[in-house]
Amino acid sequence: MFYGGDYNPEQWPEEVWKEDVALMRRAGVNLVTVGVFSWARLEPSPGVYDFTWLDTVMDLLHEGGVQVDLATPTASPPPWFSLLHPDALPVTAEGTRLTHGSRDTYCVSAPPYRQASMSIARALAERYHAHPALAMWHVHNEYGTRCHCDHVAAAFRQWLEIRYGALAALNEAWTTAFWSQGYSAWEQVTPPRATQYLPNPSQALDFRRFLSDELLGHFTAQRDLLKSFTPHLPVTTNFVFGDWVPVNHQRWAREVDVVAIDHYPSGPGTTAVEEGAFAADLARSWAGGRPWLLMEQAAGVVYTGARMVAKREGETIRHSMQHVARGADGVLFFQWRASRGGAEQWHAGMVPHAGPSSRLFGEICELGALLSDTEADGEVAAEVALLWDAEAWWALGSPGLPSLELDYLDALRQAHRVLYHHGHTADFAAPSADLSRYRAVLVPSLYLLSDADAANLARYVEAGGTLVVSFFSGVADEHARVRLGGYPGALRDVLGVRVEELRPLDGPVSLTHGLTGTLWSEVVHLEGATAVTAYPDGAPAITRRRGAFYLSTRLDDAGYAWVLRQAGLAMPDSPVELVRRGDTVFAINHTDLPHTVAGPGGGPLRLEPGQVRLYPAQTSR
Repeated sequence: MFYGGDYNPEQWPEEVWKEDVALMRRAGVNLVTVGVFSWARLEPSPGVYDFTWLDTVMDLLHEGGVQVDLATPTASPPPWFSLLHPDALPVTAEGTRLTHGSRDTYCVSAPPYRQASMSIARALAERYHAHPALAMWHVHNEYGTRCHCDHVAAAFRQWLEIRYGALAALNEAWTTAFWSQGYSAWEQVTPPRATQYLPNPSQALDFRRFLSDELLGHFTAQRDLLKSFTPHLPVTTNFVFGDWVPVNHQRWAREVDVVAIDHYPSGPGTTAVEEGAFAADLARSWAGGRPWLLMEQAAGVVYTGARMVAKREGETIRHSMQHVARGADGVLFFQWRASRGGAEQWHAGMVPHAGPSSRLFGEICELGALLSDTEADGEVAAEVALLWDAEAWWALGSPGLPSLELDYLDALRQAHRVLYHHGHTADFAAPSADLSRYRAVLVPSLYLLSDADAANLARYVEAGGTLVVSFFSGVADEHARVRLGGYPGALRDVLGVRVEELRPLDGPVSLTHGLTGTLWSEVVHLEGATAVTAYPDGAPAITRRRGAFYLSTRLDDAGYAWVLRQAGLAMPDSPVELVRRGDTVFAINHTDLPHTVAGPGGGPLRLEPGQVRLYPAQTSR
């Protein structure tokens, strides 16, 4: 079980380094990420390298029994690079070229940046490929930087030519007959840039697909170079999650040896716990049975965007063990020692500004001891899947939709949250995946859906599976073109309904069975389905055809749980998080009250407030 975090010794004088290693041993740290933002220190001028300090750090860590996840520092080019290659600075959609002064100030398509990235990666590989502390390579950091410059435009056109082959196919996919956008030469095609009114949604979608592939190409080039020196060592990069990130992590996961995620919840308390379970289940699903790590989290605090909220006593431990329960093979933090200066000087550290004589560092040591005694292995038990598609998420962010309140991530989070609070651990699956292992599959607002993926869902239902589809799913094809003939387009037959009109709501509406709809409603015609609940005028609101349910409005969490009960899922209230991983059950009480749950052998197990317990699972499933 890996334990540690980002270590940035270049921020500190050399006399601190030995203290760091001693404190790491005290805390049980066995893996640190080194060099993520060290490019200016490693290469202070073009082609001139200084490895003396890193040699010392690597040796000290090895002597202290700490392994190194050595990073290529390409997420933060040094000032000399930006001065020498101004064309490698990113350009916004509005045409503004950004200047040096922060991290991630680069254009991934700029040839000088690509060349410099490979040069520093090669220098590190040549120097440290045989160092005994080296356990893993860490390429870059939190891929997601966008650019709209001419370098990007040229690369985008190349990508489109490969994807479509001919301009006629691109014009058809993008519906360029609308607003006189038809292209007659490839050089006319540009990235989506600031324009007069609404952008072309298909162009915007393809640009995000392109950016994901372009950034992936930057990763795989470094990965392959590092593998040529150390074919036996894993290579990873840390995935960062957010609607601003143009990266399809589900696809990227196939290209890394170890899936690694950074997780920073948006709120404290219950929000942090719900989002932690969501992130862990997502990472495990991306990994697909291979190893994965919680690569970054904040020690002791939650950042809400408006303020920093201290975690309650034991929360750092519980949040970490939540990820282990759901499949993580290690938990790490950003960063080891809180910085005294710089843009993130108030970002928490495992060693806080107060130093090791602090409550937080005591909890860090307690977590290290707990992890050293934890032998977690095997598959995480999940009977329910949620369909996940980054491209559908991107498309649902288009400004030209019937309601700007549509939110794919909110729909996913609600479905996952309801399952979480009723005792279900969930996997995330692609619409094209083999779904036969799951008792139920939830489809929250899957705006884009190809014919092949729609057929896959139909086969799942025909084989006896339970499908729960939310509004505005399947209404557009993979090019973001609306499917004609009635909604929900590709899913009309399997659901047995035809939606004639979309009617976004500006207030709640009462449904039968005491349910309430918000945000959205539709005019639904039954074509093989039966009504489960109805709108005030008697028109169908929630329908069922065999094992396929359709929700034409947004329900609150209690209403969503009611529908899942109608679909045959047991939905008991679950105040304690219970997750089975292999032959071990993790019981985590995130509340301030004691709770009793079924423990070893089915007998009662009392969990005190904030307590974490691990016990053997019953052998029968």
